[in-house]
Amino acid sequence: QVQLVESGGGLVQAGGSLRLSCVASGRTFSTYLMGWFRQAPGKEREFVAVISRTGSRTLYTDSVKGRFTISRDNAKSTVYLQMNSLKPEDTAVYYCAQSGRVGLPTIPHAFDPWGQGTQVTVSS
Repeated sequence: QVQLVESGGGLVQAGGSLRLSCVASGRTFSTYLMGWFRQAPGKEREFVAVISRTGSRTLYTDSVKGRFTISRDNAKSTVYLQMNSLKPEDTAVYYCAQSGRVGLPTIPHAFDPWGQGTQVTVSS
């Protein structure tokens, strides 16, 4: 059974940093793309970042470019999201997910399974 478990969320002041981690189990990690999404209260789940199987290619939503960095360690079956210069509008539940698609998809339907999410709250 495939399982994704996120950690690293919390409460941080604006301008601060957090690093999210997502550990995968149940299938060969390196054969899947990994993505991060987030969902704020009352809003739809939105794409944040995606990384290729080898980690050589990444893609970010415009609002986090230059502030967030996605990376992966295939030996540890883990994907990370380093979040710097956090803003109150980054407050959301953050989810990691896997995809077997080609390219670098950004839509939620291209990803399965999903983790349970980790809360990130940025205070002003």
